[in-house]
Amino acid sequence: MAHYAFIDENNIVTQVIVGRNETEVVNGISDWEAHYSEVYGQRCLRTSYNGNIRKNFAGIGCQYDPVRDEFIRLRQYASWTLDSNNDWQPPTPKPKDVPMLWDEQSLSWVDKVFVTEE
Repeated sequence: MAHYAFIDENNIVTQVIVGRNETEVVNGISDWEAHYSEVYGQRCLRTSYNGNIRKNFAGIGCQYDPVRDEFIRLRQYASWTLDSNNDWQPPTPKPKDVPMLWDEQSLSWVDKVFVTEE
């Protein structure tokens, strides 16, 4: 079982499907990215949950970086910026070895233990 992402003209993922493994040959078809591209009318790229293929698993709305041949995760918070490795970074680094959650309103890390639902 393999996963494939469909990319629009702006390199945004529009759909992700489960498809054939790239080692399978069915009715003479062995290039599944090309096959699915033709069938769906959009560029198709393989993706994987474990990050072995194109860095991150592609999700709808994610961006594809054709220079690095990798998917960029969705930005979780407006204040975070993309670094040179295509990873989202908070304005301040997360403290190590402490269970903390990012609070976008205060733009800071807060103790996970004291977070309450409002």
